[in-house]
Amino acid sequence: MQLTPEVTTALTRITKMRDQAFYWYDSNLITKQCRQFTAIPYENKSVHFATMANASPDFLRLTRNAGIKVFVNSLGHLQIAQYVGYSGRDIVFTSSGMSDSLLSSVRNSGAVLNLDSTSQLRRFWKLYPDAPVGLRCNIGDRVTPRKTRSGYFLGKDSRLGLDLPEIEALAGNPFIEGLHLYLGTDIMDLDYFRECYEVMAELAVLFPKLSYLDFGGGFGVEDTGGAHFPMEEFGQLVTEQMNALSARMDRSIQMLLEPGRIIGAEAGYLAVRVTDVKHRNGRQLIGVNASSAQFTRPLLYPDDAYHPVFRLNGQDGPLMDTSVYGCSTYSRDFLAHDIQLPEVEEEEWLVFSLAGSYCASSYTRFLGFEQIEEIFS
Repeated sequence: MQLTPEVTTALTRITKMRDQAFYWYDSNLITKQCRQFTAIPYENKSVHFATMANASPDFLRLTRNAGIKVFVNSLGHLQIAQYVGYSGRDIVFTSSGMSDSLLSSVRNSGAVLNLDSTSQLRRFWKLYPDAPVGLRCNIGDRVTPRKTRSGYFLGKDSRLGLDLPEIEALAGNPFIEGLHLYLGTDIMDLDYFRECYEVMAELAVLFPKLSYLDFGGGFGVEDTGGAHFPMEEFGQLVTEQMNALSARMDRSIQMLLEPGRIIGAEAGYLAVRVTDVKHRNGRQLIGVNASSAQFTRPLLYPDDAYHPVFRLNGQDGPLMDTSVYGCSTYSRDFLAHDIQLPEVEEEEWLVFSLAGSYCASSYTRFLGFEQIEEIFS
């Protein structure tokens, strides 16, 4: 992976006007990623961007203009979605541990609601008797759950969703309108999607009024080997599965998808200015004007967060073992470990790629730094 001339030009132009670190997004690439999902052949579909990946209003305006809707899991993100113009069933809401007041807020918004437990279901129907609702499903008894970057989302090691006996106990209920699934994060293996989706199709026939299957997200982003998610093959897979299910149920069943990181990851870059350089035991330690509290994926996933680092305009030279550290005394404030860069000088700019999702959005005030500005062009 390399910075393209277009990206280099855009970033260089911005660095000439500012000293502070910034996130920059290629708006055209975000739109292109959205349209890969809207181009899936299955006609009765609804694509919802998972706002946990990036809830910036400017980002959500891009997704809305590209024709995709939103998936949220908090009242705060629901309100941001409404602020940029999403409403009603444009919004899918799925969460856990929901209070009665939150259930009411989501119900009153008109959003599609998927519930995470029999307790939530009981309390929801006490508040709104016979109101249609969806279920989040833990199908770990029917598949071999796979551990993804954020852990297990299926099976006995996952806290999420109703298990199969709980789902089957509701068979025939006319007020279950949909089933929701989430497999994990950064999955490239289509066979795992296929296997899990087949189980969901089998569960769908238990509910006479079911109108949608929500397959969630989990679509992989470029890894260290340069692999990309096989989007065209995935589209063919889900189209075949949904056509078969609709034929079996003698009506068109809507398919919902919730792409998150894949929509913006490759479109986003973090640019930071070098403020300090140290040399220790043949290693180069580079200090920059940003913190892992502002760029959290290396902090949250120290073993496998993949964000290739580039010098924006520096000279080539012999590569050195390098780490990039943040502007605090926190011992874990590193933005990159064990990478290879030429010798770097103060005032240069470094660029972290694959930074458009779960980076700016997961900012924390833990170390007292302000949120880094996001620039879209």
